[in-house]
Amino acid sequence: MRIFDPHVHMTSRTTDDYEAMHAAGVRALVEPAFWLGQPRTSVGSFTDYFDALIGWERFRAAQFGIRHHCTIALNPKEANDPRCTPVLDVLPRYLEKDGVVAVGEIGFDSMTPEEDEAFARQLQLAIEHDLPALVHTPHRDKAAGTRRTLDLVKESGLPFERVAVDHLNETTVRAVADSGAWMGFSIYPDTKMDEERMVAILKEYGTTRVLVNSAADWGRSDPLKTHKTGLAMLAAGFTESDVDDVLWRNPVEFYGQSGRLVLDDLPGFSAAPETFSGNSVLRGGGDR
Repeated sequence: MRIFDPHVHMTSRTTDDYEAMHAAGVRALVEPAFWLGQPRTSVGSFTDYFDALIGWERFRAAQFGIRHHCTIALNPKEANDPRCTPVLDVLPRYLEKDGVVAVGEIGFDSMTPEEDEAFARQLQLAIEHDLPALVHTPHRDKAAGTRRTLDLVKESGLPFERVAVDHLNETTVRAVADSGAWMGFSIYPDTKMDEERMVAILKEYGTTRVLVNSAADWGRSDPLKTHKTGLAMLAAGFTESDVDDVLWRNPVEFYGQSGRLVLDDLPGFSAAPETFSGNSVLRGGGDR
């Protein structure tokens, strides 16, 4: 089983996690920019963090045989803090860096006017920098937040096929499926989705435009939930090809729209079984 985790916050994880992920078949991942667990107090906190995502964390993952990519953005929670919003003026230079494969996480937390403005502005940045967008749906009023998300994407002019709407569940998946956007699901030990519910959604909606992630972060989470979902799919009668679609080909297709994926094997590490049969390097843009 080969795995591309399309949303995992490795800054908050240990080297033991990287080792376990590689053993489970993870060969590539995307780490979206998110909050630190406490309020940032200056734009400098963001730039130091962004520099770590495109530098140190990429190097750290490579030592364990995993290709690391990231997304860059002002996250919804901090879009309400005037100390943080000036980072919007800094984002363009980071959105041109190698390894940055989308604008994200963007979207809503509490659905304030400030979040609305930051969301719309960053959708425009995605258009200007020819990148897809990774969108976070709110923890509260999720259905209303998902509807507002789809409205803003439509207003922005960013094609829905270049947008992944994440943290979906049974109450929100239909609207996103009908819109043509990618459907993202986070598999957690206690909250969000679990493996069995994910399998039920795949049986109803199929495997097209579906992204399954661990979204592992500071809290109780599990970076091996992608692998466990693959096992649950097989146990439920899905084929190995179906699992490969969900856990590898789909994230490659979505983030491949950036032109910046690098998926060749790292020196000293063997590939997972059934390695990607297409081009191993899907890159574009540059480190400017």
